[in-house]
Amino acid sequence: MTSDVAATTTNAGLFARAQEVIPGGVNSPVRAFRAVGGTPYFVQRALGPHVWDAEGRRLLDLVQSYGAIIAGHAHPVIVEAIQAAAAGGTSYGAPTEREVLLAEEIRSRVPACERVRLVSSGTEATMSALRMARGATGRDRIVKFAGNYHGHSDSLLAEAGSAVALIEADPDHPTAVPGSAGVPAGAVADTVVVPYNQVPTLDETVACVIVEPVAANMGLVAPVPGFLAGLRRECDRVGALLIFDEVITGFRLGRGGAQERYGVTPDLSCFGKVIGGGLNVGAFGGRAAVMDQLAPLGPVYQAGTLSGNPLATAAGLAALSLLDAEAYDTLAGGAARLGQGIEAALTAAGIGCRVPVEGALVGLHLGAEVPVDYDGARTTDTALYAALFHALLDRGVALAPGPYEILFPGLAHDDDVVDEVLSVVAEAATAVVAVGAR
Repeated sequence: MTSDVAATTTNAGLFARAQEVIPGGVNSPVRAFRAVGGTPYFVQRALGPHVWDAEGRRLLDLVQSYGAIIAGHAHPVIVEAIQAAAAGGTSYGAPTEREVLLAEEIRSRVPACERVRLVSSGTEATMSALRMARGATGRDRIVKFAGNYHGHSDSLLAEAGSAVALIEADPDHPTAVPGSAGVPAGAVADTVVVPYNQVPTLDETVACVIVEPVAANMGLVAPVPGFLAGLRRECDRVGALLIFDEVITGFRLGRGGAQERYGVTPDLSCFGKVIGGGLNVGAFGGRAAVMDQLAPLGPVYQAGTLSGNPLATAAGLAALSLLDAEAYDTLAGGAARLGQGIEAALTAAGIGCRVPVEGALVGLHLGAEVPVDYDGARTTDTALYAALFHALLDRGVALAPGPYEILFPGLAHDDDVVDEVLSVVAEAATAVVAVGAR
């Protein structure tokens, strides 16, 4: 191997090479490490709870493709399903039986989804659900919550949390402002942004309210008692549709997602992540009377060449087959143990924090209070997060490279793995405090 070739097989070498052909060197902004500093690691392979980077370093992975991986990397059941499907072709542009099976599986777990349309991403699911709601109601205005991220479609990219929070020109603006250059003001003119965990007063101009039932893009912020039920009542009062964005919570918080957990039924639900087993997929579904207004039955158009891709449906069905009641008990128990252990370790080192846990989701807020809204979430100490992130990464534990993301422990994170994480957290926290990063 020549020295030039060797240089490009390091993380730094690959990042330099990537920046010559990919804007910022990454294909999704948070991966560039701008929020935490330093050079991103390039993953070469993964197995179970681990990934290996370009330099052969093994990392205990708590990113898990931002929730798309729930059974662990390269789970043999999912790999076998993908391999078998690939042998029969990778895309047809025609219907397949597995599309029907996946839609049936989603409906069996989420009864509110009487009809399901498969798409190729979570962004596509939420974008299409908004169009569906506007078409069904004949209204234009939508209501979203500050800090809720629903993908990067124009009308939803306002005060959107996640990595957008780091680039918004004016995140304290009280009305809807685009969270990105290139989004015209008109695109969010009919988007009303309101505080999370407060039930807004609606009127008959509102087509829908879209919400993350558990906010997972501004740290982890749970709904306060009565919030989701209040949204249901207020939407019913004015004839607006209620949309749950369950791209993260769907099939992770339980068999029926957040709507089952909290006992509130939306009109439309959006899914992604888990239902693709790590491959590109999304879905939205709801009452038949609403969904049947989609083309080819109705006037609301939506289409996609790769929708219902045979590999993605095979992987999704395999992933869901692993998620029974016992699996959800395991996920919740592991997340609770991880969250409690992290909070104890950081607190013992003198780092003020709150580590909320909801089902199999774990947050990390470096501050005194558990946040209940976007303003509270943004009080997290971002500089301290960056220091802790690198202290953990140097010791072989990978968190997401952004202070508003969360941790995604899965079935591969057994007790031994959690013990290893907690040991590293204690060591990293002590090191951070020692160098005065607090």
